[in-house]
Amino acid sequence: MPKKIVITGGPGSGKTTLINTLLKQGFSCLPEISRQITIEAQQQGIEQLFKEDPILFSTKLLEGRLAQYKDTKNHLSPFLFFDRGLPDVTAYMNFFNTSYPQYFSKICNENKYDAVFILPPWKEIYKQDNERYETYEEAVKIHNYLLEEYKKYNYEVFDVAPGTVEERIHYIITKLNELF
Repeated sequence: MPKKIVITGGPGSGKTTLINTLLKQGFSCLPEISRQITIEAQQQGIEQLFKEDPILFSTKLLEGRLAQYKDTKNHLSPFLFFDRGLPDVTAYMNFFNTSYPQYFSKICNENKYDAVFILPPWKEIYKQDNERYETYEEAVKIHNYLLEEYKKYNYEVFDVAPGTVEERIHYIITKLNELF
């Protein structure tokens, strides 16, 4: 069973680029699913499902991430990287000051990852697009909510400094080899 490793951070911090590079290097990675949920809602005429129905959006997201979490038996590599984890859902709900069902926290408490790496906001690479509607200032606040939420669930969170993708991956793999 591989070690479950979360790569998280506010929007536009380089997570997807890092995950895509890990994939190219042969690591097992599971993609972020919120963009897909947003695109599906847009195809149904809902511009921003999270803003229009945050509970529905977050429930779909939590269910999708939980399915990813549980479907690890098919991965044989020592590390399985997740582009965001379960606590990201509650962190975003807290950021938007939206109440959520208690079972959201229960799921986060019962399904633990082995390590969490957070990428800080990085203004030089930040871009808004159709699915990323947050401003850079909001991305900074989201980063803080993510950090607070993972710590609430008793994770040690490792900061991945801005740098080249290679430098970031080197830091993560070195840290994982120290931990495991």
